[in-house]
Amino acid sequence: MSSTDEVAGVLASIRTESGASLLALVEASPVLLVFLRHFGCSFCRQAISDVAEIRGELARRGVRPVFVHLGTPERAKPFFDYYGIGDVERVSDPEAVVYQLPVFALPRMHPALTLLQPSVWIGWLKGAIFKHGIGAIQEDGHQMQGIFFLKGAKIVRQFRYKTIADEPDYLKLVG
Repeated sequence: MSSTDEVAGVLASIRTESGASLLALVEASPVLLVFLRHFGCSFCRQAISDVAEIRGELARRGVRPVFVHLGTPERAKPFFDYYGIGDVERVSDPEAVVYQLPVFALPRMHPALTLLQPSVWIGWLKGAIFKHGIGAIQEDGHQMQGIFFLKGAKIVRQFRYKTIADEPDYLKLVG
């Protein structure tokens, strides 16, 4: 686990689309930092939908959701607007620099290794495809997602996906 000073330095260097630093956001309130896959991914869209559904509960707990995505702000906006959370803070990271920072170190996986897993097919059948659709891959289809619960400059809990179909318990992550 990274030191608080290391995490603070990293968070200070990351800016959201609104211009706020992640450090300023986590100093104001705890943050649920959600790293997404590409916007063509049904499970990426499911994650946005899931957070939209629990946004009220997150607010009651004083937790701010912040998303990191691989698209441009222009590409991301319609997805967040569609799920009714167009006003959430977002970090546009088309080069996956933030994903690869040592404090997060989210892996890249070969799509075939991910897509051939039964849990992925079950997840698709459970509704990801029918509910959220499949889109064209315009971002990095190899990049895995992850979730980090931050209080101040400290990573309190994290969820590292084993497959793209994993179903995190967001509320359990924030305690």
